[in-house]
Amino acid sequence: MLRTMFSLSAVALAVLLSSGAMASTSPTQEPEVRAARVAEDGIRVAQNGDYQVFYDGKGNRVIVDPATGKVIAVQPPQTRFDRRALRLENRQRQVERTAPDDDRYYLDDPEDMARLRRRQMEDQRAYQYPEDDGGAYDNAAPGDYSADSFPPAPGRVDRYGNPYPADPQQPGVTAPQPVQRQPLKEASIEPARPPQPDGATPSAEPPASGKAALNPSLSLGAREDVAAFQVLLDRAGASPGAIDGRFGSNMDKALAAYREITGTNLKSTDTAAIKEALEKSGGPAFATYSITAEDVAGPYVASIPEDYSQKAQLQRMGYTSVTEALAERFHMDEAYLKAINPGVNFNRPGTLIKVVNFGKLVQAPVARIVANKSLKQVFAYDASGKLVAAFPATIGSSDTPSPTGIHAVSRVVFDPNYTYNPKLNFKQGQNDKVLTIPPGPNGPVGSIWIALDKPTYGIHGTPEPSKIGKTESHGCVRLTNWDAAELARLVKPGVPVEFVD
Repeated sequence: MLRTMFSLSAVALAVLLSSGAMASTSPTQEPEVRAARVAEDGIRVAQNGDYQVFYDGKGNRVIVDPATGKVIAVQPPQTRFDRRALRLENRQRQVERTAPDDDRYYLDDPEDMARLRRRQMEDQRAYQYPEDDGGAYDNAAPGDYSADSFPPAPGRVDRYGNPYPADPQQPGVTAPQPVQRQPLKEASIEPARPPQPDGATPSAEPPASGKAALNPSLSLGAREDVAAFQVLLDRAGASPGAIDGRFGSNMDKALAAYREITGTNLKSTDTAAIKEALEKSGGPAFATYSITAEDVAGPYVASIPEDYSQKAQLQRMGYTSVTEALAERFHMDEAYLKAINPGVNFNRPGTLIKVVNFGKLVQAPVARIVANKSLKQVFAYDASGKLVAAFPATIGSSDTPSPTGIHAVSRVVFDPNYTYNPKLNFKQGQNDKVLTIPPGPNGPVGSIWIALDKPTYGIHGTPEPSKIGKTESHGCVRLTNWDAAELARLVKPGVPVEFVD
């Protein structure tokens, strides 16, 4: 019996020893093996290459092995690319970057557009931010992760570089500093101030209230060379609308009409050809004008009400200021007139101001008129079919569309009044009765009415010349007052007017 028990114990012991030997090669021993390898080769990232990144209170970047939970590395802010600081530096560089005087691009010049695209691509390549590759920490001392070796953590910084408001619990965070706002520099318009009689200096126009007067040179983007080009177009009969020294859709359309009228391929970038054409067509683009006593006397209207019933109570829809009257006389935008005459008192007779010299008007009689709705432009042709004049226009709207087909001029009226009848075309405000609005340049149809044979429709002026070609009308064809007056002198009853899409 005793021998049998001893045999069984020996067998069991052999089984246990064999199972232990097998367990020594099983995966349960992998942590110990990996630990041994770590001890021999140094700290490693997890087997599959994953790691987690955390940031401590001092701004240090802490990389952790997610498999073991051990800290792999601690990276101070100074030892890696700070992408936020680089973005702030690049923004500051862009703000301080000034373009050279000749850094101009013209939309109608293919070479200029190609140069602009190359410039944009170079700027994009110049301001590429470095990718965060997990950190290149060549400057950090190996194993030096003590808190005493790092500088004190700076206060949080917002996107514009100003610290957040001071926190009494965080001495390192400072209060924001006040922003010193600088006035915008008008780089495009720097005209010489016109000389004053007897050596007098121009006095500033007194403000209407106790508040500081608004600087009229806020017509940002206006340029004197562009205004000179607009003058040349206007002289040829290709009206750019209100001359304001800026490129736009009205000027693009005027340039196309100028090329058709003159048969030339003039470019807006050819300054020498523009200057030569100006000399041949009437001299310099700008001239000096002395404000007269009649200019100051008016009469002027204090303001123009919006409601038609209030308009009907006025004696005349006249100008509201000297600058408005002078701007319309010289085919100019009122803001641009003020911009090229800074600090001038327009209410004093004898004051010399700078104005555009738009030259002579078109003299050829008009035999046919075409109102192009899609181009928002009116074309005038002579008896031979040659284009003699073109004007930017506002032609109808979706609610009150303009006529279609061919109509004819029935009569021409200078300085007309306006009869408002809500039953015939549109309703203004709460006015449901027929009203007669007195004549004047600020009336609903401006200072000109070229009636068509279709009742209530015609070609007329506007009280807002700067909005021509950019807004909608109540079905009629709306021009600036000076363009409507020029066309009115060239047409007579019976001239056909064709509306095309």
